Amino acid sequence: MARVEFHHVGKRFGDVETVRDMNLTIEDGELVVLLGPSGCGKSTCLFMLAGIYLPSGGELLFDGRVVNEVEAKDRNVGIVFQSYALYPHMTVRDNILFPLRFKRMAREAALRRVSAAASLVQVEDLLNRRPSELSGGQQQRVALARALVKEPQLLLLDEPLSNLDATLRLTMRSEIKALQRKLRVTTILVTHDQIEATTMADRIICMRAGRIEQTGTPDELYREPQSLFLAGFIGSPPINLIRGEARDGVMCAGSVVFPFEGAPGAVTVGLRPEHLRFSGSGLSGRVAQLEPMGREILYVVDTDAGCLRVLEHGSVAAHAAGEAVRIGFSPDDSLVFDSASQKLLAAARVGPPA
Repeated sequence: MARVEFHHVGKRFGDVETVRDMNLTIEDGELVVLLGPSGCGKSTCLFMLAGIYLPSGGELLFDGRVVNEVEAKDRNVGIVFQSYALYPHMTVRDNILFPLRFKRMAREAALRRVSAAASLVQVEDLLNRRPSELSGGQQQRVALARALVKEPQLLLLDEPLSNLDATLRLTMRSEIKALQRKLRVTTILVTHDQIEATTMADRIICMRAGRIEQTGTPDELYREPQSLFLAGFIGSPPINLIRGEARDGVMCAGSVVFPFEGAPGAVTVGLRPEHLRFSGSGLSGRVAQLEPMGREILYVVDTDAGCLRVLEHGSVAAHAAGEAVRIGFSPDDSLVFDSASQKLLAAARVGPPA
């Protein structure tokens, strides 16, 4: 397996700088997710690791060895593309076998590897079929087997689940994570789906505009996002953001006053929908909309501080549209950001509405 390092890596396409001064270490056997919106540079990083793109600056290292000039076929990297990129005229067996064409290996040994890889992803009964005879989930498994057949030191997954339906995505998330833990292959997965990232990753690298915004475990990014951008990107349903002004030990947001400890100035309070609750006291509002979500109900509530989302467990709605309600929350669940810098004020806390 491999320890992967980015040392001041950049990538430029003409005048467009896609990746900027990337510094990152991925440990041997780790499953890391590069997460971010479209155009943030995450797939570019993956393609540089694969040898498809050459860095414009800096160094890429595998186990301490600079690989910038090493050809893709010589990197011992397995990659699964978003489109799967299976050869339509080949059988599943030949598709999986294809990467071994560069290795000096007896055909019998190569076929044993194919059988082993097919067994790992449960497509051993499909070896004589062609891609057109497979479902989307089966094609995804074949693409994964093709990436694993080389016994790579690094596995790269580029949006591997985006073409699957919701139920199959859930299944494949679990299977890929279990397979990675079994093989202990260093794995880097690219996605824009924060649910996919938080459920699969040992560590998330959140990117924005070609730079690393924050790294950490899923729990760390959820509980202590260091910027407003990240607070809004991690979490579903999205976080509620209340703008206000801090002064004289309180924060004012419209007609609402929050006890506040921190420097005076414009601030933004982040409150996640799952941390809000309906109570007998707190922020007053009126239910504008209900969204049943199976085991949960998402309420949209109009308040003096703005429109807030409240997520409540249970399949039966306790409140109706138009009903007057009050919303409470715990100070420990609040996040306070400086509105100017958009950075988290780690020491600041707010209390329930006064």
